[in-house]
Amino acid sequence: MKVIAISLGAGVQSSTMALMAAHGEIEPMPDCAIFADTGWEPAAVYRHLDWLERQLPFPVHRVSGGNLRTAAMEKRNANGHSFDIVPWHVDGGMGRRQCTKDYKLRPIQRKVVELLGGRPNGGAQMWIGISRDEIVRCKPSWVQYMVNRWPLIERDMKRHDCLRWLERHGYPQPPKSACIGCPYHSNEQWRTLSPDEFADAVEVDRAIRVSANGKRQQFMHRSLQPLDEVDLSTPTDWGQLDLFLNECEGMCGV
Repeated sequence: MKVIAISLGAGVQSSTMALMAAHGEIEPMPDCAIFADTGWEPAAVYRHLDWLERQLPFPVHRVSGGNLRTAAMEKRNANGHSFDIVPWHVDGGMGRRQCTKDYKLRPIQRKVVELLGGRPNGGAQMWIGISRDEIVRCKPSWVQYMVNRWPLIERDMKRHDCLRWLERHGYPQPPKSACIGCPYHSNEQWRTLSPDEFADAVEVDRAIRVSANGKRQQFMHRSLQPLDEVDLSTPTDWGQLDLFLNECEGMCGV
């Protein structure tokens, strides 16, 4: 492999994996980590990323495929076509999901090709921070020049093992890595947003109410209610969390 990179979502699992590599507990030492910035992460994620970057002996490359919030508001995909790029909740299920490919996977892949000198024939290894309890999220790479690896699963580590590792080493608990308006949020996750971030999500929720094709209503919250009218004080909706485990090609929330 000519390049070994960490897909860094700056959540619990990928942060633990990166710090374990920095401690020499996962080998070989990666060449870098790559954070795909959707432009719509909570402020806590960016603060944690700034801190994490200072702890690592290898560089963290921040890449972007554009601003996901803008694309959601304008109901267009990365090619500018009319499309609801986020899988909003609709009657009978969820819409089509393309946000992860356009705003996470493809920006990371472009950076890998750049690191390979523009010639993606030498191969790269991508470390992805999926833990044993989220093994259903593991997906093979869909580009020939990159092979995925899951070091936490190799070590049979679950999310709580990651939290314990961080605690043993005196590191802070990372925030949940997910966009402000992610439709896979649990009620607890909605409540962790700052007032300004929640107001931002409400604004986008109102803007996306009618789908890009004008044929149906759609919502951020799976209750199919406007976000500012949902009772978020209720306990965690485990069904919503199950949805999250199966989403996003194994990239978001790690």
